[in-house]
Amino acid sequence: MSDVLFTSHATATGGREGHVKSNDGVIDLNLVNPAGGSSEKGSNPEQLFAAGYAACYDGALNLMAERQKKEIESTLTADVSLLKDASDHGFKIGVVLHVDIKGVSQEDAEHLAELAHNFCPYSKATRGNIDVELKVTAK
Repeated sequence: MSDVLFTSHATATGGREGHVKSNDGVIDLNLVNPAGGSSEKGSNPEQLFAAGYAACYDGALNLMAERQKKEIESTLTADVSLLKDASDHGFKIGVVLHVDIKGVSQEDAEHLAELAHNFCPYSKATRGNIDVELKVTAK
C-alpha cells in the first residue's frame, strides 16, 4: 500500500435499513432503503457515496484548474443510481457527474473535467468498475 495520509472510519449496522456512524460522531445517520417504501427519514449508501464523490471530484477539479492557471468557480452534483445488474441478477451503481464551471469556455471546462476525472481518487477507484458519465457545462 502507498504512504497513508489519513484513514477515516465508519461503522454500519443493520444494512440498508440500519445505522452508520463515523468514529468521531460527525456522521451519525439512520439508513432507509428508498426502494423499500418506508416513510422514515434517513440516508442511504448511494447518497453517502454521492456526497463523497462530489466533494472529492470538485477538489480535484479545482486543483487541475489551479495547475492550468485558470480561475474558476465550480459546482459538482453527483447522481448515484442503484441499478439492476442483469449479469448476476443483483445490483450495481452508476454515476452521472454534473460539472458546472464558471470562468472558462466550454472547451476548457471539458478539458478540466477530464483532467479531474483522471486525477480524482473516487474516479480512479471506480474506473472500469462502474459507468461514470460526465455532463460538463461552462457557465
